Amino acid sequence: MSQTSATALIAEDEPLLAQALQAELARAWPALQIVATVGDGASAVAQALALQPDVLFFDIRMPGLSGLEAAAELADQWVTDGPTGKSFPALVFVTAYDQYAVQAFEAQAVDYVLKPVQADRLAKTVSKLQLALARPAQAAINMEANLEKAMAQLRALMAAPGSPAVAPLTVIQASVGNAIRMVPIDEVLYFEAADKYVRVVTASHEYLIRTPLKDLLPQLDSTTFWQVHRGTLVHAAAIDAVHRDDAGKLHLTLRGRTEKLPVSRLYAHLFKAM
Repeated sequence: MSQTSATALIAEDEPLLAQALQAELARAWPALQIVATVGDGASAVAQALALQPDVLFFDIRMPGLSGLEAAAELADQWVTDGPTGKSFPALVFVTAYDQYAVQAFEAQAVDYVLKPVQADRLAKTVSKLQLALARPAQAAINMEANLEKAMAQLRALMAAPGSPAVAPLTVIQASVGNAIRMVPIDEVLYFEAADKYVRVVTASHEYLIRTPLKDLLPQLDSTTFWQVHRGTLVHAAAIDAVHRDDAGKLHLTLRGRTEKLPVSRLYAHLFKAM
């Protein structure tokens, strides 16, 4: 690929910062074509699939899906819904200065740009991107390996502790009419995000709570409740089987339940035969 044909998508929810990044990129890499600028994670995923850019600049903090979540969602869809034979885009995260975040990116060899954009740091990023895009044949050969590497990096970044430890939950308090039902955590088969609520499913009942899934995660034992999708946590002991469909997507079934729960590519590593 020639540098003149390189394309990029910017996902940044603050318009002035998006404009500043685009202006700095125009100076550092005049041949780069910005094919779209979006302001939220869901739009970033949709536009990346539609436009197939070579480079993605994802802000870490965006409404709805964060930059990490959007990247994971995109990677999950790239194989089945993305372009045939095209390597996963080069990924650059944009973040306000946070020493821990920067150390996490560097530990995972994921490139990043600090806000406000610093010309010298962006120049290093541009050089790395140009070098990577100058070898498209090798990138195509290693497409699957590159995608798996990106998945592993995203898993590590998303698992990085970002808040103080909290006491584990022993019960879920769910409103039922005028009462509050105390649901023992051991009875929960799975949690599933549903609009502004989270479904709490047991063997015999289903409850709705307003606590976001991301707030529940730090309060649950990760060895007991496995995240299998961006919006789903499953009690590992309740899993009966994991099935792969003709498109290569994984779904799991629970003992005594008929529904199939999707497993995203990001968490497929949890299910490897022993």
